Amino acid sequence: MSRPKAMTKRSFLWRGATAVGLIALGPWGFSSAAEAQVASEPLKLVATTGMIADAARKIGGDHVRVTALMGPGVDPHAYRQTRSDIVAMAKADLVLWHGLYLEAQMEDFFVQLARKTRVVAVAEALPKGVLIGHDDYADKFDPHVWMDPRLWSNAVLAVRDALTEARPEQASDFATAAEEHLAELRELAAYADDVLATVPPESRVLLTAHDAFNYFGRAYGFEVLGVQGISTESEAGLNRISALVETLVTRKIGAVFVESSVSDRNLRALIEGAAAQGWTVKIGGELYSDAMGPPGTYEGAYLGMIDHNVTTIARALGGAAPEAGRLGRLGAS
Repeated sequence: MSRPKAMTKRSFLWRGATAVGLIALGPWGFSSAAEAQVASEPLKLVATTGMIADAARKIGGDHVRVTALMGPGVDPHAYRQTRSDIVAMAKADLVLWHGLYLEAQMEDFFVQLARKTRVVAVAEALPKGVLIGHDDYADKFDPHVWMDPRLWSNAVLAVRDALTEARPEQASDFATAAEEHLAELRELAAYADDVLATVPPESRVLLTAHDAFNYFGRAYGFEVLGVQGISTESEAGLNRISALVETLVTRKIGAVFVESSVSDRNLRALIEGAAAQGWTVKIGGELYSDAMGPPGTYEGAYLGMIDHNVTTIARALGGAAPEAGRLGRLGAS
């Protein structure tokens, strides 16, 4: 009877912008019995954004244990991985990140991590032909694809495929759950079509803190204006703010929207600038742009996040939408 091979100890040196850590991982080299035991345990999965984590939970169910690095109110454009993040990702069975330059400051880390761990950029699965070019980089794309539920379906399929590759014996469960979630996304998209179509054409101007809503605008026929560019790391100069104030006044735009993960300082400056010229602009509501709502709430999941945005925008700009949203759950815990 052959003896098991001796177990080995592997250690990795990760160098990042915020942390340098030596992470010693546990022994590998399992016997068949140990491999079977591991396969029956939940898959340890780390996702960067809440939207990805939500898709993983929807599809993975009891087969996964999901950790999201970026919670409510966190701006992924500016996020820096912590030492505890590095440890969690190094110990994970699967790491899912968005890609498309959303977590640009973490990309070098993911390249290194992929040498030892399953790492998947789920939004990179979208066909390049459906992506919107990045304002500042000729070879990059706008990463905010989750603003269009139909586009986000592609990322959901990428999550399903990543889970299936990691745990092929549970492929059937993943496929069934993915189909159920995709059906929910289709219903959400149909609701958005209906209520946003009630906004008067001349009022379909969405002005927010940064350009997170370009895919939304393309899908539903809205002109989208952002004080900042696609990334919140870009600065909004005085000329930009002055030009937007002039747009608000001359086009009689009555509402602007703040974002849960971006400071409202620039939006307040716009409102004050318009008031100085005799035009009143209100805050149309707070939208979820780069992060979802509080955990445990309806808005803390993707379906509720988009329902909230669609309903808030439609109602603020003169459209007809139920106050509590598509399922009557907005504002309920």
